[in-house]
Amino acid sequence: MTLRLPSPDGSLRPYEPGPAPAPGVHAGGPLTSRTVFSAAHVVADPYADVSADDPAAVDWDATLASRRHLWQQGLGVAEAMDTAQRGMGLDWPNAAELIRRSAAEARAVGGRIAAGAGTDQLASGTLDEIRAAYEEQLALVEDAGAQAILMASRALAAAARGPEDYLTLYGHLLRQAREPVILHWLGPMFDPALAGYWGSADLDAATETFLQVIAAHPDKVDGIKISLLDADREIAVRRRLPAGVRCYTGDDFNYPELIAGDAQGFSHALLGIFDPLAPLASRAVRALDTGDVRGFRDVLDPTVELSRHLFQRPTRFYKTGVVFLAWLAGHQEHFAMVGGHQSSRSLPHLARAYELADGLGLFPDPERAARRMRALLDVYGVPR
Repeated sequence: MTLRLPSPDGSLRPYEPGPAPAPGVHAGGPLTSRTVFSAAHVVADPYADVSADDPAAVDWDATLASRRHLWQQGLGVAEAMDTAQRGMGLDWPNAAELIRRSAAEARAVGGRIAAGAGTDQLASGTLDEIRAAYEEQLALVEDAGAQAILMASRALAAAARGPEDYLTLYGHLLRQAREPVILHWLGPMFDPALAGYWGSADLDAATETFLQVIAAHPDKVDGIKISLLDADREIAVRRRLPAGVRCYTGDDFNYPELIAGDAQGFSHALLGIFDPLAPLASRAVRALDTGDVRGFRDVLDPTVELSRHLFQRPTRFYKTGVVFLAWLAGHQEHFAMVGGHQSSRSLPHLARAYELADGLGLFPDPERAARRMRALLDVYGVPR
């Protein structure tokens, strides 16, 4: 089958799909050299009669099946995070249900799970209201049996008057957390409403406040997830963490080098790109488990072009590519997203994502992926 794929300049180019199938599910125990979470997407219910402004309609069975796929590869699941369209189609009631269901499924299959606690039940609020919203979500995550990830808050970014408000609020939350949490610094490229987080638009000043929060409560911080797409800053922060506090890279541009590390340390991983890359991520880290750094890089380095393509600006729409690849790979039966976000990327963007993923051998059934790609091209009126 030869496909005619659209390019950004409007021209069509012939593409011959590759024959190589994706690597199979890896048997064996958990990953040992790094703690690796994949932030996971949600599967919409395509038959629900909802509009983009309505609460999300989730296909729970397909969504949980996608989590089992990640656990089978040895990856942990980071639930109800940005990749799950948190705040971009997935509201708090659905996120709460997602956390409960996924945590129960994790217990049933022995999978590792962490889940996001934020303040998205509020559009805005006072600092007291924001603290109460965080407390509600933190309690739900912990009661469900998941490790808590304290997510960045749009409401806090709007209400905070400076670094002291962050120090006070995060200090309160960390003191009451039952178990060590993961702190998440999500940059404005992922969510423009988070500009100036930690009390300053100056990243050096913001970094100092972030590190103060951790230094004041090192026993309550399992690790930090930095999603700034800035490898040098992540390495600098990583080297200043208290003993026992991990760095989980959230850098979808530079993850191979950050996970591999250097003589002074390395990053663990909590990445949205590991949702479509799960088989390759598992294969790579298993090589690292044996001390084979070169083998690790040989598997992951070629994936960076795809990741940078999916996460290109506007970065927050990377979720469209993640769900698109899940459909092509056969992990779900449709290309629909909560909030109608399947339309958030252009056809040329999706065509290039298909081409790159196919070149990596990411599709368990390349012929099915090609048929689905052709069906999408037909919908857009691309001539055969």
